[in-house]
Amino acid sequence: MEPFRVHILGCGSATPNPRHYTSSQIVEIRGKFFMIDCGEGTQMQLYKTHINFSKFNAVFISHLHGDHCFGLIGMICSFGLLGRMAPFHIYAPEELFPMFEMQQRMFCHDLGFEIVQHPIDTTVSETIYDDRSLTVQTIPLDHRVPCCGFLFKEKPTLPHIRRDMIDFYQIPVSQIANIKNGADWTTSEGEVVPNERLTSPPDAPRSYAYCSDTRYMPDLFRQLKGVNMLYHEATYADDYLPNACKYYHSTARQAAQVARDAGVGQLLLGHYSARYKDENQLLQEAKEVFPDTFLTNEMKVFSVK
Repeated sequence: MEPFRVHILGCGSATPNPRHYTSSQIVEIRGKFFMIDCGEGTQMQLYKTHINFSKFNAVFISHLHGDHCFGLIGMICSFGLLGRMAPFHIYAPEELFPMFEMQQRMFCHDLGFEIVQHPIDTTVSETIYDDRSLTVQTIPLDHRVPCCGFLFKEKPTLPHIRRDMIDFYQIPVSQIANIKNGADWTTSEGEVVPNERLTSPPDAPRSYAYCSDTRYMPDLFRQLKGVNMLYHEATYADDYLPNACKYYHSTARQAAQVARDAGVGQLLLGHYSARYKDENQLLQEAKEVFPDTFLTNEMKVFSVK
């Protein structure tokens, strides 16, 4: 099974926090790398991962608050200085692009590569990225400005070839693709070997949902049913529940309620308020509702299973 990993670059909120960088993640799936959000300092964190800048083809921006996009222009300029030539795709609310173009003209007008703009509608759930191995869908959220999350879903793979059967029947390599696509095999004696004897079932497709800044949404779970891993903001603990409602954020317990109702595999918490010196308070409150909960932290890597 090819890796499907989430690299945490930053998990703090907008309030200055010496213990955390602002929001940014890397989703690594089947050899492809995608960035979600790009808060200030993201490129410095990216250097620490040792993931080559040239491997990134796209960034997904959830909304236009600075702690989720202030790092974008600096990272793009660095790409130009490093000699990038491949196009770079930005998926973001359409209001970003006039501002970004002005920044680009001022700071990095001669990049040497194309910026491809993909305005997204944060009010509807739709597929905004689609290739041979995965799709990315938007997840409408409830924040003070237009905001959405992102759902990364693997596409089903072909069955696995059973090497012992291939060797036993001396099937040539040229026929393996046909067998993976459902063909039987006929031996030189005329025996028909059914496909199910030659293959084993494919790996189940995996999925990862990123729910950025949002007030608690009781019906959000309907869009997240059966997701393998869910990242959901947890800015506050129960002691600041009124603030969560007022400022359109969620508590750790509310994030756990979404995970429980959606039947997800694992829950990741992040976007911590700087007022909490020990985020274990958030973790324990979430675990009371959804035991398979984990705290994100800079440079942590989580495998989607």
